[in-house]
Amino acid sequence: MNTTIRSRRHFLKSVALGSAAITVIPRHVLGGSGYLAPSDELTKAIIGVGNMGKGHIDYPGARLVAICDVDSGHLADALKRCPSGTKTYHDYRELLQDPSIDIAHIATPPHWHGIMSVEAAKAGKDVWCEKPMTRTIGEGIRVKEAIERHGRIFRLNTWFRFADHFYGMNTTVKPIKKLVQSGLLGWPLKVTVSATTGFNWKFYWVGKTGLNVEPVPAELDYDLWLGPAPYKPYNSHRVHGTFRGYWDYDGGGLADMGQHYLDPVQYFLGKDNTSPVEVLIDGEQQDSDACGTWKRIELVYKDGCRIILDGEGKDVGAAYIEGPKGKLYPGFRSDIPDLEKKLASFPDPEPQMTDFAEAVRTRTPFALNEQNGFRSCTVVNMAVVAVRLGRSLKFDPEKLRFIDDPGANALIDQPMRAPWHI
Repeated sequence: MNTTIRSRRHFLKSVALGSAAITVIPRHVLGGSGYLAPSDELTKAIIGVGNMGKGHIDYPGARLVAICDVDSGHLADALKRCPSGTKTYHDYRELLQDPSIDIAHIATPPHWHGIMSVEAAKAGKDVWCEKPMTRTIGEGIRVKEAIERHGRIFRLNTWFRFADHFYGMNTTVKPIKKLVQSGLLGWPLKVTVSATTGFNWKFYWVGKTGLNVEPVPAELDYDLWLGPAPYKPYNSHRVHGTFRGYWDYDGGGLADMGQHYLDPVQYFLGKDNTSPVEVLIDGEQQDSDACGTWKRIELVYKDGCRIILDGEGKDVGAAYIEGPKGKLYPGFRSDIPDLEKKLASFPDPEPQMTDFAEAVRTRTPFALNEQNGFRSCTVVNMAVVAVRLGRSLKFDPEKLRFIDDPGANALIDQPMRAPWHI
């Protein structure tokens, strides 16, 4: 069946069943004059136009038609860079009812990613979401379900599994994947993610305790900025550039960089459909509000593969990937003789869909989508939970629950401030 027709029928069926309170049907899921032909131009909107959102005003493949922000200062500054006629919104819910928008780009703090991705899918928008995919495992489950239910195309905005040199490796991830698939390193494998192997955990993203109450700036709708997060009195350190230091909105450097660093590991280890079964932590229980630092985290898979997150940079001289038959060091150096010659005889990894506009047009899953993105985000969120609690945890990757730990499971589906919910 034609993919556009199938998408249209799926959308109309979901409306008929009352699965979402949708009053606007986007042009690209309708026939006749609303049909988006392959030659037509895709349109996009950006929700959240702080530093990250402004950086995506010009990304190729879609024409910007609308922007949204709860800070009128951000909105006015971003509008200066936008094409003439770009619409502005204060409330993302109004933006999502705009039928001229094909793609919603979500560039807000992570505590909004889950709700906005689900609501965008319900409104018939395809979704480009910043990392981390969601702030909690439970929100990730809801996003994954909503994207599938409403037949949308989803992209998570970290790209190292398919493009660009991967931090200290002096190569893209493709030859790393090929090396792992070849079996030349043996199995199981240990991956060390450390400053010593080219990765910076950005421990400057820490929160502050004992914050003074400050007046809310006139340009900021602080209540809407908080949204589902618990109410805390305003302090400038809680919002905008430094929000990453507070558990209510993000998870410090671990959550900020974790999916950049660990999504490629999930990919080249072949773990896109599973999660670790254990997370071991060296660190004390964290403050309930402000994110702190940690020393060492170890994530263990059922087959014995391990990922070491070295927060102290102690693993000097460590290989990035180590197996029973060989090691791969930063710079794509190895102790395997004639590695490049040997790799040439092995097949390349399966090709990936790396053009988001083409994925939207053809209704083809993007390389990093709601399924594999959920799994790599779960790795990050498992580590975040262990760090917050200051204890090691066991995890069931099928049931997506921590084993015999009610306190850890309470952080999977965290309550949201009324009236917000997924």
